Amino acid sequence: MDIYESGEDYLERILMLEEKKGAGKVHAIDLAESFGYSKPSVSLGLKKLKETGYLSFGAKDEILLSEKGLAVGSKTYERHKIIGAALMSLGVDEATAFKDACKMEHDISEETFQALKKHYFEKKKEN
Repeated sequence: MDIYESGEDYLERILMLEEKKGAGKVHAIDLAESFGYSKPSVSLGLKKLKETGYLSFGAKDEILLSEKGLAVGSKTYERHKIIGAALMSLGVDEATAFKDACKMEHDISEETFQALKKHYFEKKKEN
């Protein structure tokens, strides 16, 4: 795979911003503000993602995820949400749970994630 952890974070954050602003309405400045990074730093990260086929830019510089970018971003975002929710179900406060989920989402194996996801949803159905 030719993606790096920060690239996964960018793709995930683009999806998060799209939930608020709408698909095709996210710009580099939105990412910069969301991460607290400088616009030049974000532009460099986006350039790398474009070069590797994860996204493109529209006529008004809106960020457009490719099929490949959407797949990676969706996978990372799903892991973020499930791991965060599972940690909260264990009693971890929301801020800590999602901060920890951000770290764990990149390194957890697919097997472990699927087991965690299955367990979390089974527990949720019981309640």
